[in-house]
Amino acid sequence: MALWIDAFLEAMFAERDAAENTLKSYRADLLEFTEHLHALDTDVARATREDIEDYLIALDNRGMAEATRARRLSAVRQLYRFAFEEGLRQDNPAQQIRGPRKKRHLPKVLSEAEVDRLLNAAPQTGRNPADRTRNTCLMHLLYATGMRVSELVSLPVAAVRGDPEMILVKGKGGKERLVPLSPPARMANAAWLKTRDIAQEAAIAKGKPPSRFLFPSSGKLGHLSRIRFYTLVKEFAVNAGVPPDTVTPHSLRHAFATHLLAGGADLRVIQMLLGHADVATTEIYTHVLDEKLRALVMEHHPLAQD
Repeated sequence: MALWIDAFLEAMFAERDAAENTLKSYRADLLEFTEHLHALDTDVARATREDIEDYLIALDNRGMAEATRARRLSAVRQLYRFAFEEGLRQDNPAQQIRGPRKKRHLPKVLSEAEVDRLLNAAPQTGRNPADRTRNTCLMHLLYATGMRVSELVSLPVAAVRGDPEMILVKGKGGKERLVPLSPPARMANAAWLKTRDIAQEAAIAKGKPPSRFLFPSSGKLGHLSRIRFYTLVKEFAVNAGVPPDTVTPHSLRHAFATHLLAGGADLRVIQMLLGHADVATTEIYTHVLDEKLRALVMEHHPLAQD
């Protein structure tokens, strides 16, 4: 059955240009599904609708979140659609199965004051001046562009050479988009480039190859990892006096979008800047604003008091 999964993932990559992380998630989900089928003494080629429903019940019994169960079912559905279209099976046992509906959770959004405190904390956080200059650049780029954390940490240094007003970002599925840089972000970027280039010259002098990334690292990725940046953001929160449980790289992406929308930006423009394929994904930020306005009225309007 591993051959089925490999063929399916190759098709996902070739036809949809699926990102590496997406393919890894599909592989992990489908391998777990095949393990469950093995325990039922069957496999992907012989599984019935009842076997797939048994798998979903098992996930529910394990206390798995609805969103996670919906994602697992989506992977199974797509595998069987592929198998049916390729003639590997004469039927599609997953076609009629309905999964759990995802509950709509509004993202927690940092206020502009909290983001300002985080921006001020970044230059004060780090073991040495180089780290603090890098941290300043990371925070300003993230809030100025709303990039995904994977896009930020893997940004090529060539993208920011020459003090650009806009940079090209490669997002999910290899799709590219242009995002503008604010004046503070450009200043932070220029300062970090000087520090980074000096460090690179020293490394090259020692026989090390030059890095193509804006935020190079000695790790196997060659650039700052998402996990490391996640811990850095938590450090910024502690130093800024902002509750760390409310601060993640993704919450800063939410802040970028919500603050733009509150400032009067067009929803389609925000969709383009965030790299959302569907404007419906971006519309959640309108609900965030509606909820904030409702809370504001309920808290301050005299007729809203009990």
